[in-house]
Amino acid sequence: MSDPNPPLASRRMEAVRAASGAFWDFLVGQEYERRRAGPGVIDMSLGDPHEMPPAGFVDALKTWAEPKSVDWFAYKVSEPEARAAVARSLIAWRGLPFESEDIAMTTGAFGAIAVALSATVDPGDEVILNLPPWFNYEPMIVNLGAEPVKVRVREADFDLDLAAIDAAITPNTRMVIVNTPNNPTGRIYPPATLQGLADILTAASTRNGRTIYLLADEPYSRLIFEGKSFPSPSAYYANTMISYSYGKVLLTPGQRIGFLALAPDMPAREAMRESIVLAQLAGGFLFPNALLQHAIADLDKLSIDLSALQEKRDVLYAGLRSAGYEVHRPEATFYLLPKSPLPDDEAFCARLADRGLLVLPGRVRQAPGRFRITFTASMAMIEAALPILAKVMAEARREAS
Repeated sequence: MSDPNPPLASRRMEAVRAASGAFWDFLVGQEYERRRAGPGVIDMSLGDPHEMPPAGFVDALKTWAEPKSVDWFAYKVSEPEARAAVARSLIAWRGLPFESEDIAMTTGAFGAIAVALSATVDPGDEVILNLPPWFNYEPMIVNLGAEPVKVRVREADFDLDLAAIDAAITPNTRMVIVNTPNNPTGRIYPPATLQGLADILTAASTRNGRTIYLLADEPYSRLIFEGKSFPSPSAYYANTMISYSYGKVLLTPGQRIGFLALAPDMPAREAMRESIVLAQLAGGFLFPNALLQHAIADLDKLSIDLSALQEKRDVLYAGLRSAGYEVHRPEATFYLLPKSPLPDDEAFCARLADRGLLVLPGRVRQAPGRFRITFTASMAMIEAALPILAKVMAEARREAS
């Protein structure tokens, strides 16, 4: 029998594979690929698009694909026009005085997070992340020789557990990552929580004699429901960096563009600006391609239909509740995180998959006993999925009685 995890080319990649854990096994596993390729499968496991991109997206690319100078498609770093466009947008959106020089254009939020970590974190440092986390924080931290420190959010409301974060801070803590709105819970962390976190990090930085940075990972910050406000951690803590991706609001995750922004009142910003550029260069020229940077002012104005997305959330939420699932109503993003009716969430998800519905087991997102289901699906897919979810719930109840 072949080894399912053969030795890799370096010990560092062995550590990265171990840190990638269940999500890596799920994503590259032959079983998932087999099921995904099946006829008539309803794939609601990942946040992929199942409908055409928003009106104007292709037109913007076509417009800016026409070269306006001989160096239109030359090597590009963070282009001044793109940085200025992002700064203008952030000023209007957040009401904070962002400067162009504090914007680094990146290959989506993936690139922004990688740059933020590389610019600030040394081997042996600790980075606090909250569970359930985005899947790639941990391997990215391990890849730098740093230590991920995991703190679970409050089970009752998915808010940050400030006391647990405070207790997890040590003299080696260099960064705390906060994903808001959160994937997979859909929670927007409120001002009181963010102010409390800022107070904790300020006191701990003073106590440790070095700055603890806060990475505010905000790729879903424009996918907000019921007109709720979005408080950014950057408004509460000066040593904050914002990572953002246009792939969520445009639902075009394969077009990799985003940014890393420094909070307007960050101290020692000149040194941080230089560190970020060096991290982009050393990381493999982590700048987005020329076309996307040229088009960013136009792309920044576009969005998927938020009212249609909210309607999908409401239909899926109501259907799950009607079938007997315990599920919260997300304030943002495009995910729900219901409780599995079976203690083994992977076994439950396998039953759904046997009936042609793919969702993400909670264990894959370090949320055992739950499953994540996305509503980037079409309404027809959601309506087809609900009877399957109801049938499997009924089976689970009969077995439990």
